[in-house]
Amino acid sequence: MNITVYCASSPLSSEKMKRAAREVGLWIGKSGNALVYGGSSIGLMGEVSKATLEAGGEVFGVEPQFFIDAGVAQHDLTELYVVETMEERKALMIELAHVFVALPGGVGTLEEISEIMSRVRLQLTAGPCYFLNLDGFYDGLRALVGQMIEARFIEAEQAEAAFIFADSVDELILLLDERAEHPGAGADMPVVPESNLQMG
Repeated sequence: MNITVYCASSPLSSEKMKRAAREVGLWIGKSGNALVYGGSSIGLMGEVSKATLEAGGEVFGVEPQFFIDAGVAQHDLTELYVVETMEERKALMIELAHVFVALPGGVGTLEEISEIMSRVRLQLTAGPCYFLNLDGFYDGLRALVGQMIEARFIEAEQAEAAFIFADSVDELILLLDERAEHPGAGADMPVVPESNLQMG
């Protein structure tokens, strides 16, 4: 199962958040799943990718050329897909994924997982999507979803099935383990043009 993880690239993340990202990465690697992420070596992105590699897992990075030029790309990845724009990056990360997870992050993480929420609701992408609600980080988003339900913009049953908030790494791992046992259709990794590929 390819798990696309969205999370912060800021190096200022707390040690607790870094430790959580490492725990997620170690589980991905040890469980035989693969990580798809934004390709960076810093922040929570760096932590989750390094831990997955250390655990023997495969890591597929998707990085715009301008970030590579800035020197933030993670080395020794299984594969690094180089794109030109953020839009191409998001599209390819969606194409490669079987499941989507948001760790804590900033506006970029919010933008990416919000698109997944919309795609899941429109049945353009298989759901659900998962949020690591560490120390209540996503309580505000969960409350906003509740307000959308109250306003009848979305149905409660649909939202509860599509947007899942885990309050700990252990809970997130249990949920992902369940999903790995029942991955559904489309489990083969999509083919990506070789022109976009750099070997790690």
